[in-house]
Amino acid sequence: MDSIYKRYIPATMPVGGDDDCAWMFIFNDNKMLVRADSAQDGIPSLGDVLKLEPALINKQYMGKVAGSPCYCMEAGEGFQPPAGMEFRELRALLGKLDEDIFLLAGRAFQLVNWNRLTRFCGKCAAPTEIKQNELAKQCPACGAVYYPRISPAVIVAVVRDDKILLAHNKNFRASWYSVIAGFVEPGETFEDCVKREVAEEVGLRVTNIRYFGSQPWPFPDSLMVGFIAEYESGDIMVDGDEIDAAAWYGKDNLPPCPGGNTIAGQLIEAVLS
Repeated sequence: MDSIYKRYIPATMPVGGDDDCAWMFIFNDNKMLVRADSAQDGIPSLGDVLKLEPALINKQYMGKVAGSPCYCMEAGEGFQPPAGMEFRELRALLGKLDEDIFLLAGRAFQLVNWNRLTRFCGKCAAPTEIKQNELAKQCPACGAVYYPRISPAVIVAVVRDDKILLAHNKNFRASWYSVIAGFVEPGETFEDCVKREVAEEVGLRVTNIRYFGSQPWPFPDSLMVGFIAEYESGDIMVDGDEIDAAAWYGKDNLPPCPGGNTIAGQLIEAVLS
């Protein structure tokens, strides 16, 4: 199976020195520094920010992209974007960057957050250190090891005849609909999670649950595992907490919904095609 990354080779330790072409994934909270003109996929190079490098913190090597080293890091106090660059919300860059570069930016975003949250050992409070030759951090005092957190979540297209169930989450913009999704709980299989989430959010029972595919999703640190399920029984009753509207839709009356650069959009397209 082909990798989702067309130009990226992951690694934990740099080999040789860097040049001005090194890619720099720089974050300020949930925003990433990009070129305003979107040249070179919008990602700044080391040459673009070399004079400002002292204001960058928690720099971590990620491997190589398009043959050049790449790093993720945070903008420290006093960092000002160079001319022609600005911080933009990572989610807003979906569809603006090439797909594999957006996914790589998501990986960088998760690593930056992981570095921020694991500066100190959760067991003894000593400062942690990057573990050599492994994507992990280790406490030099007690030996505890910390790996980047990944939160598995299911996303499911529920099908009834030639229609698909789409729902509006309260956090979505007005009139925007998508398929049902939710995080897996401890001790739960993916299939059990599909059944529970659909029942909790829209009051339906489903059957014949089939695996579709997966996609890393950095909001906040998810791995979205997609399924297609068939309607079994029940009437739509939204929970009112997360979901405030839901209905069955056919390909001729779809509301605004995700496109093919997300697994949600791929599920919708696969079901209705």
